[in-house]
Order: sequence, then C-alpha cells, then structure tokens
Amino acid sequence: MLFSSFPARAGLVLGLAAAVLAVDAWVRPAAPGPALAQMPAIAVHGQPVQAASLQRVAMGDVPMPPGTQAAHASSLLPMPASSATALSLFWFSGERESGPLVQIAATQWDRASGRWLEPRFVVNRETMGEVLGHGLRRLGNPVAWMDGQGRMHLFVVATGWGGWAASRVLHLRQSSASQALQDLAFEPVRVLPLSWLWNTSFLVRNAAFPLQDGGMVLPVHFELGLKYPVAVRLDAQGEFAGMTRISAQAYKLQPTVVAQSPAEWVALMRDERHNGKVTAARTRDGGASWEDLPDLPLGNPDSAVAAFGLGPQQMLLAHNPTPEGRAKLDLSRSHDGLQWTWQQTLRQGTEEAEFSYPAMAWADDALWLAYTVDRATLSWQRFAPGGTP
Repeated sequence: MLFSSFPARAGLVLGLAAAVLAVDAWVRPAAPGPALAQMPAIAVHGQPVQAASLQRVAMGDVPMPPGTQAAHASSLLPMPASSATALSLFWFSGERESGPLVQIAATQWDRASGRWLEPRFVVNRETMGEVLGHGLRRLGNPVAWMDGQGRMHLFVVATGWGGWAASRVLHLRQSSASQALQDLAFEPVRVLPLSWLWNTSFLVRNAAFPLQDGGMVLPVHFELGLKYPVAVRLDAQGEFAGMTRISAQAYKLQPTVVAQSPAEWVALMRDERHNGKVTAARTRDGGASWEDLPDLPLGNPDSAVAAFGLGPQQMLLAHNPTPEGRAKLDLSRSHDGLQWTWQQTLRQGTEEAEFSYPAMAWADDALWLAYTVDRATLSWQRFAPGGTP
C-alpha cells in the first residue's frame, strides 16, 4: 500500500508545485525595464587581459573558524584600492550544513602580509532573527556586493521552517563604520519581496552582475518541487527594483551571468537532471526578456558553475566537467559564453573527493578563485597574466 501510494503523493506534490508556479507568475513583482551591463575592461600595465594568458601563481587553504567542521558556498568581494585588504571572502560554516550552529564567516586577504586574516563570524541567525522579529533556523549561501556608496551588502539564504526549499533571500547591509574585518557588522534590511507565498523558496548563490547605473542583477532561483532561475534587479542603493524569470524550463538553477555586450547577456546554469549539461539562456534586451538556448557541450553533475568576464570576448567558467561527481574542477574560456575551450584542471581527487561551488573575482592585477573542498573547508587559487599556456 505504501508503494502504490507513492506515485499519487508525488503527483500531488508536483500538482501543488505547478499551482504555486501558476499563481506566482500571476502575482509576481513587476519585471524591470531594460538595463545596460557594466562591461568589464580588465587590464594590467595598460594591456587588456586575455583569458588564455592566465597562469596559476599561488594556491592554498582558507583558515577556518575554530571548532567548525563544515564550510561551503564562498563569495569573493574586491575591496577598494585604499583598503589594507585586497579581498573579502564570505561563506557559511558550522558543525554541518543546515546545522543550528551555522553562521556566516568572513576573512580578508591582507595586502601587507600576503595572507588571509583569522576568520570571524559576521552574521548570526539568532541576532538577525531578533531584529527581524521572527526566528531563523538555517543560514547559507552568502553573496557579497558593494553598492554605489561603497557599502557592503550580503544576500543570504535563510529558512524559518522546512529545508532549503522553504528558504528566503535575506538582504543585509553593512552597519559598521569600518570595513576592517575586526569591525565588520551587518544589519537586516528586509527579506527580498520575490513571491506572494511569504517570499518562500527562493535561493541565492552566484555573484552580482553589475550595471552601468550602479545597480546590479542578483541571480537567484526558485526551488519548490520545480526549479527555475530568476534575475532580480536592485538599484545603486540596493533597493529592490523588480525581477524577471530567466528560463521556461523547470530544471535549471543557480544562474551565473556574463555580458556579451551592454544589452546582450548569457546566463549559465546548473542542471538538475541526471547526466545533465551546463544549461544556458540569453537576453538581447538588457534583461527585459530571456530565451532558452540549447544545452552547452559541457557535462554538469548537478553542480554549481561560476562565470567571470575579463573584457569583450574574454570569459571564464569554473565548473565540474564530469557527468557524475564533483571530484574534478576545471577552468574553461570562451569568446561568446556559448562555445567553451578547456584551459586547465583546477583540482582533481579520488572518486569520493568534492571540489565545488566556485567563486571568482579580480583584485590586485590577478584573478582569484575560491571553492569548497569536501564540504569541510575552502581553498583558493590566484592567476596572473603570463603568456599563452
């Protein structure tokens, strides 16, 4: 009887998810108009950086907060040239993923010593829950952004009940006068207004996509039975300005966005299907509308990808290339975001190893990459121009 009832239960879940999607599409916050991307133009000593010229110059492990056994989902934020630190790195850490002791940790790369500072926790679920007026059970997937006034923002997955599918995107803003690691503090702004259903079942993962007006596009995805990616627009002050669904498919998630031109962007996404591929969608009108593209010829074992633009026709993608597992992490390059050439293997281990959830940023004339190792720690690598590999 138990087995015979399973299809009916599954059908009920899918039916409820479909109903939620239908209602959500009807009452979803208004889509913003077109925008222009801030085109990257990264140069070293006056010369544009070519993706193929990047060579690894350093790598190592990120220090973990004392007593923590799990770490995941890092986000890199370049710091101003006047800062004593080149980068801030955020992630969630604790006794285990989804554990009640998980907090958002941070460290910074000190320019003088050439090392990561001792990490500390900067976001605590109990403290944030007290300010918001309701409890938070889980925290995860922080994404960092610097607004037009030089203030740090964090967008964090937070749940009040249920699992990750019951998450909301919590918007936090820097409350400390200083951005030095020992002083850094955040306060909640709001839960992003993404759904009529208590803003539930939206998650954030990948880096913000900068716009010419000082605002940005925050890539998020919906996850309740079905999955689909969404582009959320925020203005230069970090205020919510609308959202647009990226794909009509129900198995694409965790989008990362790169620009082919100011108005033409490509979103690359994780594929939930078995033996999936890196999936793609494109906008030709500055994010006002999107179209699905054929799957890319890159394997995707239901794992996050991260894209980064160095300049016109100079794009990079960090991804797990094998059809199963996350034991290999590669770096590939592209001129258009659709055709990719393998550049190098970043990490490879035994079949049980996991190198996943990459993040990239440019700081101090170098490309920096951070990623999760076995869900327990983080590692980093740095690349600098040094001729064609």
